[in-house]
Amino acid sequence: MGTLLIKISTVYFVIGFSIGYYMSTSHQYTLTGVHVHINLLGWTALTLIGIIYVLFPHLTERVYAKIHFWLHNVGLPIMMISLAVMLQTGNMNSIPLITSSAVGGTLVLIGVVFFAFNIIVNLNDKA
Repeated sequence: MGTLLIKISTVYFVIGFSIGYYMSTSHQYTLTGVHVHINLLGWTALTLIGIIYVLFPHLTERVYAKIHFWLHNVGLPIMMISLAVMLQTGNMNSIPLITSSAVGGTLVLIGVVFFAFNIIVNLNDKA
């Protein structure tokens, strides 16, 4: 799972960098929030989590790791696509977009809580 998360994070890095490159070359910065969140929650966080799981593979055997993996990787695209559409269209009052962004963000948050619980409870000095 650690290696897979690092590979997935690399895809997020390419996406996040590409958005940043687009904004820089076009001088249109409406997607800054998407760029930042993809780089932080996709590239940085998942890379670090992947490294932790490579260093401590017993943590991936826990159900908490699997729950985090799926919630994070389902929730983040939902949240980022919804946010991108809201920012690009300027339609910040669309209930379906706001709801899907909130659902995506909530999935990621719950996933991160499962990750944190897994680390706090199952990582010990002997690992």
